Amino acid sequence: MALISYDSVDAAAFHATRHLRNADLGTWRTAISRHFEAQPGMRMLDLGCGTGSWAHAFRTWWPGVSVVAVDPSAAMRERAVFQPVVPGATDGLPFRDGSFDGVWLSTVIHHVPDLAAAAREIRRVLRPGAPVLIRSAFAGRHEAISLFHWFPEAVAVLDRYPSIADVEAAFATAGFAVTGCEPVPQATAPSIADAAAGLRREAHTPLQLISDEAYAAGIARLNDAARRPSGPVIDALDLLVLR
Repeated sequence: MALISYDSVDAAAFHATRHLRNADLGTWRTAISRHFEAQPGMRMLDLGCGTGSWAHAFRTWWPGVSVVAVDPSAAMRERAVFQPVVPGATDGLPFRDGSFDGVWLSTVIHHVPDLAAAAREIRRVLRPGAPVLIRSAFAGRHEAISLFHWFPEAVAVLDRYPSIADVEAAFATAGFAVTGCEPVPQATAPSIADAAAGLRREAHTPLQLISDEAYAAGIARLNDAARRPSGPVIDALDLLVLR
């Protein structure tokens, strides 16, 4: 389920640097709530939960909703701030048909080897009409993500990710249609200096898949930018919703 195989080093880097601060989750909560109206007794599946930050947020936001987290990586499961995390992947979910009211996938869609097969499995475990919410960077949509300003060589990696059209076509084979798509801004770091100090190559697939020379050049650009005063680093990832 991965362009890279997550080991303990990757999981530690992800845990240390990729969790948004609680104060910076508001834009995502607002956007998600437009498509998922949480009610007591509902069940949300966090598929490919990584180190569990979103599952943890959902449990905090919606105390009456049962949140179930799944990840194929043992290293990620061991590091997760949400427990328990169930072993599993998109090609075989260990749940009954129609057992969830929503499925969340955050920065994971590019790790799915067969999108159509994943769509069929997600369709199986979802109740009729329930949403699939996909938070991601998509091919061709790098402009609002600061990482690619400093590491332009990584755009070529992003362009290997599925595009929005690719995901829409794959999920259409399982009867899904797009019902929403919007960029959601988030404060990724308090400043460029903080972004530079906290960057871990192992936490970002595009940075792992560029050359060492390209990575070093990007670090030089980032450190140069960090020497000047700045406000928060604001990025925007897309929220794609299908039903």
